[in-house]
Formats: sequence, C-alpha cells, structure tokens
Amino acid sequence: MKVDEGAWCPPCLNQQAVFAGGCQPALLLGLVFGPWTVRSRTAWALLRSEKRPTVSPRFQKELHVHLSRRPSVDSNDNLNASGVETHTVASGRSVPNISEIQNRIKEILSKYRNGVWLSKIAQVYEETYREELSTTVLRQLEHWPHVCTVEKVRTGDQTYRILYPSKRIPPAVKSNTEQDQASQNVTSSKAGPVLKTSREAESASCSSDFKQNVVNILVKYPCGLWADALPKLYQDAYQRKFPEGILNNLQLLSDVCVVDYVSNVPQKAILYVKTQSCTDENLNVTEKVQIPDGAKATAEQQHEESKEQYPESISSVPPLVIPSEGPVSVLVIDVNNPNELIIRYVGKDYSGAQEQMEDKMKAYYSKNSTASQITFPSVGQLVAVHTEEEAWLRAQIISVEDKRLKVYCVDHGFSEVIESSRVCKLHKQFCSLPFQVAKCKLAGLEVFSDDPLLLKAVELQAYHKICAVEILERSDIPVFVLYDTSGEDDININATCLKALYDKSFELNLQVDTLYTNVRVTSILSDGNMYCQLPSEGLSKLSEVLQKIEYYLLHQETSEFNVSQPYCGKICLFLCKGKWTRVEITIIHSRRALGVRFIDTGRVAYVKVTDLREIPSQFLREVIKIPPQAIKCCLADLPPDTGMWTPEAVLWLRDNVMDYAEFSMQVVKQDGSKGIAHIYLFAPEDFPNMDRSINRRIINADLWKHQKDVFLSVTPTGSSSTKVTGDAALHLNQGRLEKSDSLEPAVESRGVESATDVPPPLPLSEVGGFMDVYVSVACHPGHFIVQPWKEIHNLEALMEEMILYYSMAEERPVNIGTNKLYAAKIENRWYRVIVKGILRKGFLSVYVLDYGKHEVISIDKVQPLLDKFRKLPFQAIKAELAGVKSQQWSEEASIIFRNRVEKKPLVAQIQAINESTNSWDRKVVTYLVDTSIPDTDVWIHDFVCQSLAELSEAD
Repeated sequence: MKVDEGAWCPPCLNQQAVFAGGCQPALLLGLVFGPWTVRSRTAWALLRSEKRPTVSPRFQKELHVHLSRRPSVDSNDNLNASGVETHTVASGRSVPNISEIQNRIKEILSKYRNGVWLSKIAQVYEETYREELSTTVLRQLEHWPHVCTVEKVRTGDQTYRILYPSKRIPPAVKSNTEQDQASQNVTSSKAGPVLKTSREAESASCSSDFKQNVVNILVKYPCGLWADALPKLYQDAYQRKFPEGILNNLQLLSDVCVVDYVSNVPQKAILYVKTQSCTDENLNVTEKVQIPDGAKATAEQQHEESKEQYPESISSVPPLVIPSEGPVSVLVIDVNNPNELIIRYVGKDYSGAQEQMEDKMKAYYSKNSTASQITFPSVGQLVAVHTEEEAWLRAQIISVEDKRLKVYCVDHGFSEVIESSRVCKLHKQFCSLPFQVAKCKLAGLEVFSDDPLLLKAVELQAYHKICAVEILERSDIPVFVLYDTSGEDDININATCLKALYDKSFELNLQVDTLYTNVRVTSILSDGNMYCQLPSEGLSKLSEVLQKIEYYLLHQETSEFNVSQPYCGKICLFLCKGKWTRVEITIIHSRRALGVRFIDTGRVAYVKVTDLREIPSQFLREVIKIPPQAIKCCLADLPPDTGMWTPEAVLWLRDNVMDYAEFSMQVVKQDGSKGIAHIYLFAPEDFPNMDRSINRRIINADLWKHQKDVFLSVTPTGSSSTKVTGDAALHLNQGRLEKSDSLEPAVESRGVESATDVPPPLPLSEVGGFMDVYVSVACHPGHFIVQPWKEIHNLEALMEEMILYYSMAEERPVNIGTNKLYAAKIENRWYRVIVKGILRKGFLSVYVLDYGKHEVISIDKVQPLLDKFRKLPFQAIKAELAGVKSQQWSEEASIIFRNRVEKKPLVAQIQAINESTNSWDRKVVTYLVDTSIPDTDVWIHDFVCQSLAELSEAD
C-alpha cells in the first residue's frame, strides 16, 4: 500500500487506510470493511551472532528462486506500505493498544485547551503514564482528527505543530510570510466564506439524479453499506467521480438513506436505504424498500464472524522480534539504502516456521480456494497469493486495477502483479507468525548512504546472501555489523564496503624495477614481513587532514568524542606520541581493552577504549577516503634454507631498520594474491651496492640457527636436566641459542621461582565449607579446574592491564628456564604462565596459571612477567570430584561430565585439601552443586553416578 508521505489516514485505527488517490474499503458479505492498518510495536533483543549459519534445503531453493526475481517496486516503499516496522520497547513490559494511547492523548489535551506543542507532548505523556510515546505515533497525530487537531505554524524555514483537542478550530497564528498568512486564513476566523462556498458546492452536487444513483446502489445492500465504500461503487457504476465533501457531511443524503454513525469519524458510518418514499419532490423514488428484521444486527454479526475467520488488517499479526537465544543470521533481500537494508531472519522460529506455515497454506487452499475467494479486494487487505511456483504466500494488496492486483509479499520482500483469481482471503490460522520482512542499518555507513559507490559495494557484498549478524543497537531500525562466513575467512561486510569510498588518486601503486627513496619502515612482524611508508600525495593529504583535526580538538572538549559504541571495523582516532593517528578496531577484548590496527603504519596493539576518539563529522569523509598509507613488503631473495624467522633475526631487523627516517627501496616483484611487494632495502649511502643491502646483511649475520631437538625431564623436586641430541650442546643465553665449547651435555639448574617472586597462595574455604566457583576446564571427574567466583572480576582487570601493557611494550630478549614465570601471548591475549618444557624448533610447553590449561607456544610469544602482575594469587585450582570412586574414566563418562559442568558457575563444598610446595600444584577434593534451577539443587556426583549406571546398562 503506497502511503502519502509515509502516513496513515485519520481513521487508520478504525479499519481504514489512506493511499494515493483516497481511501478505498473492502466489501465483504454485502458490507464494506476497511482494512485495519495498526501495527503493534516490536521488542528487540540483542545477541552476538554465530559464524556459520545453516538453512534447510527448501530455504536454499527458495533463495535461488528469489535471486531470479528482482522487486518490481521499491522495497522500502513496500515495507512502509505493509506496515512492517520495527520498534523498541523495554523488555518484559506490555505495550498499550492504540485505542488506549488515543484515549490517553485525549485526556492530556483536555488539560491543554489552548494547545500544546507537538515536541512537548511526548514528555508530558511519559511524565503522566511512565511510558515512552513512539515517534511513529507522533507522526500519525495529524491524521487522527477524532483525537486531536494539529495546526502547522511556519517561522522562517521552520515548521512547528500545535495540538488542540479534537473538533476545535485553533486561533490564527501570525507567520513571517504572506503564504503562511493565506494558509492560516483557511483555519482562522476568516474561513467562513471559504467553508460556505464549499458547502454550496456540496449542496449543488447533491442533485436529484445523484441521489437517485445513490439509492440505486443502496437497494443492492439491504443489510447496509459502509459509507467509505460508496465513492468507489459510484464511480464503477456510473463512470463519474463521486462528489468531494459528501463523506464529510453525510446528512446531505439523509433524505434518501438512514445514516448510522459507528464512531466519531464522519466517514465511519453505515448507510441504509429508507423504507418510505423520499420527501424530495425532485426524486422519482416512490416504492418502498423493505429491510429485513434485524438486518443491522445480522450485518454486524456477519462482519464480526468474517473478521474473526479472515482478519484483514496487519494488527492481527504479532510483531517481529529479533531472536533472543542462539546465533542470529539474516538473508539480505534488498539494498536500496544501507540505512534501511531489507532482511529476513534465518532460524528455526523464523525461516523454518515460515516454511511450515506455507506448507500448511498450500494444503489448506488446495481444498478451500473457491470458498476463500475475494469478491471486492481493497488496498491494505491481507491475502493469500497463489504464485507461479505453485506456492501460497502471505501478502498485502498495494493497488487494485480491474481484475489485476499488485501485492507485496510480507514474508519475502518483493511485489508482484497478479490476477485477482489467484488471491484468497487470509485465514486466521496463518496470522500467528509475524511478518518476516524487517529492516536494519549498517554501522559506520550511515553518513555515506547516498554514495553510489557505497551502494554498489553493499549490493556486491550482501545482496541475497545469508550473513552472520552482530547487533549493536536496538531501535526502530536496529544497527548491525554483517559478516560473510561462506569462505575460509570471515569478511566484515561493513568494513569492506567502506573501502569502496577510497580515492584512487591517493593509492600507492608500486612499479617493479623502480627505485623509491625516503622510505620509512613503520612496522616489522614476527614472520619478517614489514610495512613501509613512501612519500606520496596521499600521505601529504593525510598529514594535512590530521593537522586540521588536531587543531580542531585543541579547542574542543575531547571527551565529547569518546567512542561509546566500539565494534570491529570501526575507524577511530588514537593519540600516539602526541599526534592523532587513524586506527581500525580489530578485536573487542572487553569493555575496556580493544585490539586495533594502525592503518597507516601496519602496527597492531591493544589500547583502552577511553583513549579512542570519534572522527569529527566535518572531517569524516576526508579521513575515510584516504587509503592506508603503509605498504606490506618482504625482503626478496632470501635463501630457502632460512626457513622460519627466528626471534633473533626479527630483533636484528628491527634494530637495523626501525625508526630510521630514510631508506631506499627497489621493488623486484609484486604478489597481488597476497598483497605484498618483494623488495631490496638499502641505507641511503649503500645503494646500489647489493652486498650492502639489508637483504644480504641479514643473510650473512649468524641469526638463522634454529634450536636442535631438546627435551626436558623435570624431577620431582622441581630441578631439571637437559638431554641433548646432536653433536653439540645448546643453551639459552639472552634469548639466543648458542653452541657450547664443551661437548658434554649442558645442565642448567632451573629451580622454581623464589618465594618472593611468586604471588601468595589463593585463600580457600575451610574443609566442609562452601564457596562459589567457576569451572574453567573439565577433563573428567578426577581432574578439573575451578576458579573462585568472587575473584573473576579482579582476574579480568589483570588480563586487561597485561594486554594493554604488553601490546604497547617493546619486545625484549628473554632468558627461558623451566619452572619459571613469564607472560605469554596466546590467541591475542596475554596470560601468566609457567614454562614446563622446551620443545623442538623454538616451541615451549607452558601451564596457564589462572585458567589451568596446558599450551604449546612459540618462544617469541614469551615476555618477562613484571612484578605488578605478580600480586594477584594464581586463580586456577586443581580439583577432584568427591562422592565418586576414583577410576579410569571412559571417554563417554568424561564427555558427559564435561558438558554438565564446564564453563558454568557452581557451588563447591570442599572435603579435603592436598597441599603442595607450589600453590598451583595443590589439589582439592570437593562436591559440586548446580543451584541454577529454582528450588532444586543438583549434586553433580549424584548426576555422575546415575550417568555411569545408565552407561553400564547400555553396555
């Protein structure tokens, strides 16, 4: 249904909708019932999405069909037309119905007889009823004359609205323009002549012929006819336009019909032909038309029964709610505007429920299509449509042209023109599922929604794809980050589309066999790859824009630009060494710590959320359009036998090229698939001497000796001995592997850390006492790890501080020893670990002291553990389940136990504590109790015993 200016008609809450060309009703059982157009508001839930959504084969088939069908009309208009809008309400609160809202507004206006500003009404409503007034309702107020009168007042270029109680002509308000004064004259005290002229025209139009024609129509409906149906019937019968204004003054027809008003809306009345001769001498209607006894009651009863069986309005359908549990995935239907992406949710209760409903529709209408045929279709009416694919879909009529209807499929988001014979009434059993079409907004793209390059990129990345969703904001149109998870790597669609705005003239395009000077190496990765900056127009432009931003922020309160809603792919500003730089958020670690990538240097780090700033809106386009000004490179022609880069080689490269302002660079090859340039790097004075290039110097340096196979066996006392394979002994010295002069095996004493270097032991409850715990690791009932629940917040704070410190600190050589404490980087997070063994090829076996996990990591991921990170006691407590016999646990029993307790908060009742020299080696024997079920405590040892009995019976 195409709505004028996105609005509904005045009686939209009383079974009628407005559209281009006027209001049109639906005829049913001899009466006309206008389609209801009220949509209750929708409650949204927020949930992080899963990576790889799956859909049923049928939904995949439907997707292929959908791909071949482009919408015939604007989907955004269709969505507005169908009334499928999403709104937000507080979770768990009931939403007042529209009638209640209207009555409340009437009550408020009764206290403001002299009028109240429209901008003020929402505040008054919230103060009075402790509920927010929807912006949708505010937009509809001027279309509710039975509720209020709205006066528009223009001042300069601004238009304001004043609300008065209904049926009140507001006093004239002076305006700044003659046009405004002329407009106000219509509703001011000077409106009399105009209204008089209108009434005279209406009286003139009510000729005897006109009234005779009305009588001829009414006699066909002895049970009555809704007044708003009369214009269309009149035009269809006599090919003439129904006179304007008659519906607003039905008393003009009182001499030929009985007018029964059913509401305060003038047009909302039922017309009955009079049984006696008309008193107008100009009419030739002399016969009496008898109305059957109880005709009115019968008509109303038929209407109610029909409405109950075949609801016509969208108010009969519940609102769509974002999934509150599990992953969220969507199918992108249309991308006409990144701020109003048309989507459908994928899942059991969404696309799955829709498939089941459409199967039932097919079965139902194959038997009842004749009985469900629509005699008089009307705009806005809900219907069932029989498509060319032999499916039955829910739809809403948006236009009527003879025997052809244009319908909008409310669950699929496309429009079609279809023969009226293929349309049936929608039975009430198919109104329980919410309409599946919804809208969303793509985060970070709002400002650029009118850019054709961005629109093309969004269509290329998302159109008709099933995407995983990260929900950032709940609002009328929720804000999403979409991810394409169909390939090996997940693609952030929002961030990818933003790259379409890059100004190509600022891109760095390297040429093979070309020498570049004044090159600066900005970052070196652990695999030997590096990022380089070259003098360019883009770098100059970036420097200019960042200087303007710096000057602007000097005169502003920078806290106003704090990042309140961080998400992966967002571009922000970060103050580094006194200068603002561009960064992209890559990891959300916690509410305080974020992983970022410096766009123009290639460096990665963790920073505090509070250190990031939003880009001021006036500079946003300038900042975004400049491509990254760092190029990824690698040293060319390194010998194949160098293999994996050693930490020593990486450190040598950093010492010799970082922080030097000038280098010369010669490009020898471009690897487009990996986006990396193979280069020779020279100090300015060394070019073109190839032997003095960085490439040759790093080969000649003694940096590529990898560690031989070394195994450590730790004795019970904590000391260790080294068994060396090969013809020479190796030991670790300042992080480097060197040959010993002696051929005897090197033995290094590696006792545990001294007591002063180790945090105090974690205090435990007394034997028999209870403590709240969190099970971080569960292998089997004989071994699992618990953490004290009350200390989890302190542990998270420590983890954040470690991430922020080590991501920004310079890497230092480390003297590695077993049974010593270190900080280790594992999957982008920093942990407190103890080294358990040194393995082959530069790997270490470590035990994570706060989480109880064993990990194998590269030696270059280890850094010294600072004293400030040794204060908090180690949080991992080894545990054994009490109440069960110690045994060799089967794989089945271990899995059952793990699924029951791992990653869950429980209550522990400690039965015994087995102390040890090292706090991380002590072990407790404890009962576990699950108290998450109201009024029921589940003792885990009982659950395990019962599961073991069931497994034995199965065997």
